[in-house]
Amino acid sequence: MSALSDTYTAQFHDCVIKPEHAAEVRAEAARILASRARYEAVAAHFTGMPWWVVGILHSMECGLSFHQHLHNGDPLSARTVQVPKGRPVAGTPPFTWEESARDALLCDGLDQITDWSPGHALVAFENYNGSGYRRRGVPSPYLWSFTDQYRCGKYTADGRYNPLAISRQCGCAALMKHIF
Repeated sequence: MSALSDTYTAQFHDCVIKPEHAAEVRAEAARILASRARYEAVAAHFTGMPWWVVGILHSMECGLSFHQHLHNGDPLSARTVQVPKGRPVAGTPPFTWEESARDALLCDGLDQITDWSPGHALVAFENYNGSGYRRRGVPSPYLWSFTDQYRCGKYTADGRYNPLAISRQCGCAALMKHIF
């Protein structure tokens, strides 16, 4: 994973937010910053996890809605039905956003990460979303959308890849560039 994190570190430092998306990135970063206290409260349960990890995942998975599971955007009124299915395993629905977020971070092993430098963070984000793009040799829109590192190609549903689809969501690297 070190070679990959080194590659992602270099890409992160070299990437540029596309001018046509700059306003969208600024707006999404501002929305994340507005809820920083909630992200800090969740991150405080995990040694060394920066608040922005929780905020960026919240943007990517839930569009910053506090009514959805951080695991995958399913409603908090029940356990998740999409992958990962049946989360959180403990407790009774409806879940609070915070308890579900803590479960999501534990479920994906993000509590075990000690190095949140850009390259390692991007690897963690990619693993959280899935490594299907890496296996295809395609830059992940989850990471690189709205930067010069991404052009097209997107999973439009679980297991369905469309090489011509274009992500309309701000990627993790663009958000990191603006939040740091």
